Amino acid sequence: MVYWRKMEKSLSVIIPAYNEEARVGRTLRHINSYLSERYPKFEIIVVDDGSADGTAEVAADFSKGSANVRLIKNDTNRGKGYSVRKGVLASSGGVVVFSDADESVPISELPKFIDAIEKGADVAIASRELSTSDIIKKQAAWRRTMGRVFNLFVRMAAFGGIPDTQCGFKCFKRDAALDLFREQRLEGFAFDVEILYLARLKRYRVEQIGVQWINSPNSRVGPIRDSMDMLRELFRIRRLHRDS
Repeated sequence: MVYWRKMEKSLSVIIPAYNEEARVGRTLRHINSYLSERYPKFEIIVVDDGSADGTAEVAADFSKGSANVRLIKNDTNRGKGYSVRKGVLASSGGVVVFSDADESVPISELPKFIDAIEKGADVAIASRELSTSDIIKKQAAWRRTMGRVFNLFVRMAAFGGIPDTQCGFKCFKRDAALDLFREQRLEGFAFDVEILYLARLKRYRVEQIGVQWINSPNSRVGPIRDSMDMLRELFRIRRLHRDS
């Protein structure tokens, strides 16, 4: 595990959170406990995206009892892309991961991603569309259809070959993470596509990993407004980076 040793086994986990008061405490307990037992040097960064509930207070209270957890707050709701970028650029780990606050991909899947990084990947992304994926609880049929239609637009507007760009668990070597997120411009849910577009443009090695996945019924992606915003953002990506 040459890269992992070189980076002193240091790990940063970024959790973007918007109105997650009901589950962010449970997620932090689970992730903190798992990492504490396995990784000698890690940090968890919660980025509260201007929540209207007690998300920030729950995260702040948790951080008082754990030196590995810290909170970053956005003054207003800026978007998932903005929040993940802010967390990544504030991180210190040699391996940088972002995970959704609902932990749809359990943190126990992390070793697969560390292994991919060790074997030479610059970016390792979770996928629900591979034969090795294990979908414990499926999304509603209409959401699965939305996802496949969105991926069709991804192929039209940006690139092909990645059937699931939106699964909320992605892992990066530190240098790749900083390089990609410094150039990221989209602030909404389509930022994943932008990051992967930049990774291809810069010839980073991207590994897709089948994961265990459990659908959360309380998705923060609205079926109409957010979907239209994602499509608009999607068709901005090439224009934003045509001089890169």
